[in-house]
Amino acid sequence: MENLFEKSYQKLLRVPTKFKRYLADEIDWSSRLIGIKGARGAGKTTLMLQYAKLHLPQGKETLYTSLDSLYFTDNTLVNLADQFVMQGGKFLLLDEVHRYANWSQEIKNIYDDQPDLKIIFTGSSIMHLNKAKGDLSRRAVMYELAGLSFREYLNYTQDTTFEAIGFSELISNHTAIAMDLVTKMRPYEHFGNYLKYGHYPYFLENINLYPQKLAETISLAIGIDLPAFHDISYKSIEKIRLLLHIIAESVPFKPNISKLSERIDISRNNLVQYIKYLEDMRIIRGLYPDTKGIGLLQKPEKIYLHHPNLQYALADEQSDVGNMRESFFINQVGKLGPITYTAEGDFAFKNYTFEIGGKNKTNKQVKHLENSFVAADEIEIGHQHKIPLWLFGFLY
Repeated sequence: MENLFEKSYQKLLRVPTKFKRYLADEIDWSSRLIGIKGARGAGKTTLMLQYAKLHLPQGKETLYTSLDSLYFTDNTLVNLADQFVMQGGKFLLLDEVHRYANWSQEIKNIYDDQPDLKIIFTGSSIMHLNKAKGDLSRRAVMYELAGLSFREYLNYTQDTTFEAIGFSELISNHTAIAMDLVTKMRPYEHFGNYLKYGHYPYFLENINLYPQKLAETISLAIGIDLPAFHDISYKSIEKIRLLLHIIAESVPFKPNISKLSERIDISRNNLVQYIKYLEDMRIIRGLYPDTKGIGLLQKPEKIYLHHPNLQYALADEQSDVGNMRESFFINQVGKLGPITYTAEGDFAFKNYTFEIGGKNKTNKQVKHLENSFVAADEIEIGHQHKIPLWLFGFLY
C-alpha cells in the first residue's frame, strides 16, 4: 500500500485548483458514498482530486487510486479498503471503477462493512447504478459531469468569473443579461473556438491535436468502456464504429431503421440498442417525440452528435453551420433536462418551443405558439422573442 499512497500524494500535489467545474458546488460531499460519472475526458478525476486537496486531510486518512492499477491484479478492492481503514483511513477515492470486474459488488460490501469510511468513485457515463450487481442504487448518490459549457470555457481560458444563469431568468431577462456580459467580453471572439475545441478541458494540452485526441478518446470509449458494461463482441463493436461513422457524416441524421440495419447488416433491435449505447457514451444525442414514452426499442426522430467538437473530430467534411448551431443548443440546454422533437419549431424544452438560426432568422414559423423563441447566432444582444444563441452557453 505504500506505493499507492506515494502515487496518491503525487496526484494530489499536481492537481490544479484555480478553475473548478460547476458540479463541485452541486455535489453533497457529506454523503458516505458518492459516484461521479461522465464521458472520457470530462474532468471527473480532476474534480475528485480538487475536492480532496482542498477539503480532506492530507496524509494517511485520504487515499486516491485508479482501479486500472496493476495493484489490483494481485489484490482485491475489499482487501485494500480493509487495510486502509485499519491504518486510520477515512476517505477512499476510487477512479475508473468500471475497469475493475466486480466493482459494484465490492463497493457495496465495503459500504456495508466499513460504516466510518467515505467513498467517492468515478466511472464511465455508461454506468447505470440501477443495473449494478451490488445494488448501489440504494446506497450511492450519483452525479454526472457534463463537458465544459461556453461559460466555463470562458472562465477557463480568459480568467473570467462568470456565474451560471437560470433558464427562467435567461428567458425573461435575456436582453439586460446580454448587455451586461457584452461589456465584459465579446462573445464572438471566442464562440467559434469553443465550437471547435472547447468542450473537454484537455484541449489546452494541444489545441491543434485536440480533434485527433478526441477521436481517439471516442474510439477507446467504444472499444474499452462499452464492453466493461455490456456483453458485446468485437464484431459488434466494429458495427457500432460503422454506425457512428454513418451518423457523423450525415448529422442531423434522420434514421431509416430498415435501410440502416440492412446497410450495417444487423437486426433492427440491435441497431436501436447500438444507438442507445452511443447515447449513453455521450457521443450522440437522440431527439425523441416524447421522452416519457422512450422505450428500449424506440428509435429517435433525429440524431445529433453530442456536442459540436465531435463534428470536427469525426466527420471528413466541414460541418454545416446550421447543424453546429443546433448541436450547441441541445448540448447546453439538454444539460438541464430532456429536449424533445416537435413538429413545429426545431426543439421543445419544458413548455417552450425554439427555432435555431442565424441573425436574420424570424419567429414567423412559431409565433402562433405560446412561449416560442428564436435562438439566433451572430447577434450579441437579443430583443423580445429573439435570444442570442451564445447566451444559452451560460446555463451551467
